[in-house]
Amino acid sequence: MHDLNDMRYFAEVVELGSFSGAARALDLPTSRLSRRIGRLEAELGVRLLNRTTRKLSLTLAGEQFIRHCIAVRDTADQAYAEISRIVAEPRGVLRVSCPVTLAQTVVGPLIPAYLKRCPHVKLNLEVTNRVVDLVSERVDVALRVRLSLDDSGSAIIKRLGRGSTWLIASPKLLQHVGRPEQPADLKRFDAVGMSAQTGRIHFSLDGPQGAHQEIDCAAAYIVDDLVTLRYAIEEGIGVGFMPDYMCREGIAQGRLEQVLPEWSLRSGIVHAAYLSRRGMSPAVRSFLDYMGEVLVEDLGDAPTGLV
Repeated sequence: MHDLNDMRYFAEVVELGSFSGAARALDLPTSRLSRRIGRLEAELGVRLLNRTTRKLSLTLAGEQFIRHCIAVRDTADQAYAEISRIVAEPRGVLRVSCPVTLAQTVVGPLIPAYLKRCPHVKLNLEVTNRVVDLVSERVDVALRVRLSLDDSGSAIIKRLGRGSTWLIASPKLLQHVGRPEQPADLKRFDAVGMSAQTGRIHFSLDGPQGAHQEIDCAAAYIVDDLVTLRYAIEEGIGVGFMPDYMCREGIAQGRLEQVLPEWSLRSGIVHAAYLSRRGMSPAVRSFLDYMGEVLVEDLGDAPTGLV
């Protein structure tokens, strides 16, 4: 089989007009380059160059052959350039999963700017609260919020933020029941939440100087969606915990009020899970870098109880 590199070498020798000039351009010893061209002529069974002490000139066969050599060389250079551009530029289909509330309130508004930054990336975003399997479902990046990263398995983790949640209530409920001054006062209130046991909603509260309180309140409303839960809190159905980014606007507008601000639930860790750093595509890398840049700024505090 012919070595196509010899065609490149021949094209360089002809275009630069000497073996020494081509050897410098190719970073090869002149003697080696001369042997390669000699071997090429032997394989073809025809002389391609007329060699004199002053200059090189093409034979008739060489004039025919050089056109093909230049075409092969230029096509190869173009192919390498295109591959280098593909490797360097984010492109292709990117599959990402994200919890519902995080997508609806934080990540969703950030995605259009990423797609404008990387116009050759086609993003498939699955908005779900279930735990996706990165391998079997062929998901490139799973955005998650968890209290601990100990159960991340073989996935590689990129931390994107950490936050707390706020205990909130409507001003009209606080006016009716009274504003609590300590966690024990919450027992006077009905509560709303995403889960309950035996009709009670459990609050595990961390306070100043390492203080900790466990409080149970009567469950007035259970719903597994934070946006729906916020509506109930605004209408005075009960007190409940909410990520701060979901209630800041309501507090500013007077629909909500923070209760016991020095006490909070355990903070959630917002992170991205993916499978391997080795061979990471530019699309995955660009998405992780972008989330690292903008998500922390827009996140505020992370919701707990998401996946």
